[in-house]
Parts: sequence; structure tokens; C-alpha cells
Amino acid sequence: MQGNQSVIDYMNFLLANELAARDQYFIHSRMYSEWGYTKLFDRIAHEMEDETQHAEAFIRRILMLGGTPKMVSAPVKVGKDVIEMLQFDLDTELEVRENLKKGIKLCEENQDYVTRQLLVDQLKDTEEDHAHWLEQQLRLIKMMGEQNYLQSQI
Repeated sequence: MQGNQSVIDYMNFLLANELAARDQYFIHSRMYSEWGYTKLFDRIAHEMEDETQHAEAFIRRILMLGGTPKMVSAPVKVGKDVIEMLQFDLDTELEVRENLKKGIKLCEENQDYVTRQLLVDQLKDTEEDHAHWLEQQLRLIKMMGEQNYLQSQI
């Protein structure tokens, strides 16, 4: 099936961002592991798997639309400490959220409702799982203090 080229191009843009989010979660999870924050490692490694699944869904859709997936990641932001890492991950998720919304609009304009639904499903996951959890962690740090939070992650 030949899809709309502007939708395929935008899907490749979204794919680059999913690959970057995956890579960012990957390095952050390994840093948490090295530092002994096993609870953060477990959660962020799970997020990495989710991003991998998102990227796979984009790849499958791009291929079905007759496009070629571009496997080049967007830039990755690696934090130096837990707070910066959580904030960078949240910033990435909020950027993904805005990009998904733009993609949904583009799909509607081009009457590609199947791709639109894929983006809606990923938007839901981005907002309700990824971004929400990261916001909770940053809120907990403010409420508990950084040292108490970090101790709870061992």
C-alpha cells in the first residue's frame, strides 16, 4: 500500500525521536544500575523497552505505507545526576507528546486514520505512563528531598 509521502516523512521524524528516547533511557538505566539505584534501573529499563516497541510500531507502519525507515536517532541528552536525568527524560517525553499531536493532525489532514490511531495510542502511553511517572518522581524529590528520594531507590 502506498501511503502519503508527508505522513511517511513525518513517521520517520517520529521514529528518530523514539530511537533517541530509547537510547537515552538505555544509558540512563545503565547509569542508575552502576550507581546502585536498582528501582530506577528497573523502571527506566522498562521505559527503554516501551520506546523500542514504539519504534518497532513506527517501522512496521512506515514499511506498510511503502516507505523506508530511517534508523538515525535524534540527539540524546545524557544527565549527570538523577535529577537532571529525570528532567531530561521528562523533557524528551513532553517533546514527543507535542510531536505526536502534530502527527495526529497531519494524519487527519491526509485521511490516514490507521496511522492516526497508532499515534493516538502512543500519545496515551506517553502522557499516562512515561511523562506522568517522571513528573511524579520529580515531585517526590521536591517533597522528600533528594537524599531521601535517592535512598528509597536503592
